[in-house]
Amino acid sequence: MEHYRVVNPATGQTEREYPTATDAELREALDRADPAQRDWAARKPAERAAALHRVADLYEERREQLAAVITREMGKPVKQGLGEIAIVVSIYRYYADHGEEFLKEEELQVASGGRAVVRKEAVGTLLGIMPWNFPYYQVARFAAPNLMLGNAVLLKHAPQCPESALEMERIFLDAGLPEGAYTNIFATNEQIETLIGDDRVQGVSLTGSERAGAAVAEICGRNLKKVVLELGGSDPYLILGVSDLDRVVKNTLTGRMLNAGQACNASKRIIALDEHYDAFAERYTEAVRAIVPGDPADPGTYMGPLSSQKALDTLDEQVQDAVGKGATVLAGGRRIDRPGAWYEPTVLAGITPDMRAYQEELFGPVALLFKAGDEDEAVAFANHSPYGLSASVQTDDAEQADRVARRLQTGMVFVGGPAGTAAELPFGGVKRSGFGRELGRFGMEEFANHKLVKLVR
Repeated sequence: MEHYRVVNPATGQTEREYPTATDAELREALDRADPAQRDWAARKPAERAAALHRVADLYEERREQLAAVITREMGKPVKQGLGEIAIVVSIYRYYADHGEEFLKEEELQVASGGRAVVRKEAVGTLLGIMPWNFPYYQVARFAAPNLMLGNAVLLKHAPQCPESALEMERIFLDAGLPEGAYTNIFATNEQIETLIGDDRVQGVSLTGSERAGAAVAEICGRNLKKVVLELGGSDPYLILGVSDLDRVVKNTLTGRMLNAGQACNASKRIIALDEHYDAFAERYTEAVRAIVPGDPADPGTYMGPLSSQKALDTLDEQVQDAVGKGATVLAGGRRIDRPGAWYEPTVLAGITPDMRAYQEELFGPVALLFKAGDEDEAVAFANHSPYGLSASVQTDDAEQADRVARRLQTGMVFVGGPAGTAAELPFGGVKRSGFGRELGRFGMEEFANHKLVKLVR
């Protein structure tokens, strides 16, 4: 049974609880979504675009309040919360500005004569299952392109993010979308299975753990529903050339420690060539030790707590497993003795295949350092992972950067800096990091009916 409650991870205190939806309430949500979707899809793209612009306006107007909500819910430092909302605004504006262009029909070259076009149309009502680490951004990646396309959205948020979920639903209603076009549902896992089986739900998008993704994909398979999965990552950062050590340290620090390391595309494995390793490891470790976790409501705080006690326990178990099997602790490595879910920013070296950290995703402020003898060894190690979300490459050699980017088995590669995101850039991975893409033009392709219309002479 899911429990929707706000447990402030900075204090460990439960601040508010919310009841889960009854089966009758879920049926009512579906009953509203189905006609609302048909109404919404029948509107002109310009009207849908205007509504998304209004959504962006409301996020901007309410940004202080919205940031404070997720600081309480999952411990995000308020400054980073405001940064997340700025990205969200850019996503809704991007689809409002470019959606009509993306929806233009495409004329095909027809060898058999006549004329043929492909039209991109909505498929119906979609279910989104979203995580807690970027409560607004993750939803925007899914909701913005699909609402612009004309699909309706049912949104099941993480149980620890009920208030941000309600804030978003209120924004869509206040922006003038028809009631039912975007609906928040406090559903249980059992109810989700029932929803996926309903004929009115035409697809599912999940961002979350590998375990959750496998479970939802299996249900979708049984019900012949399309699913997009953005799952975990153990992303490598390859240091193959260093002309500016300060810049490399800054990039890798941001890539790993932002949001307390709780990002699927964080730079979790840092792989440096032998000739760069010692100097980098020393400077990087100094920088990590200088991070002092503090009150996430303080605008000056860079790192707050982990999102929950469960997240803290899992991360500590993984670190202690590595240390117990011989890993070297260069910085941190322990819980912080205070109420709440606090953990020291940590750097580990000497990770070996018998340790959980070698193959598992570490979702927190723990960086793993590795040496490589040459480019081939660095690439081979980077690819030796069940995950394939993103990778970063640091080199001043443009040919090497292009060569390595082609060899990396990931959905995204960033050269010269840590992995990031932007409204126009497709986001997604391969292997156990999932399948499908969000954002950019591709974000409107996943749940579109590419309808062929053939005019025969």
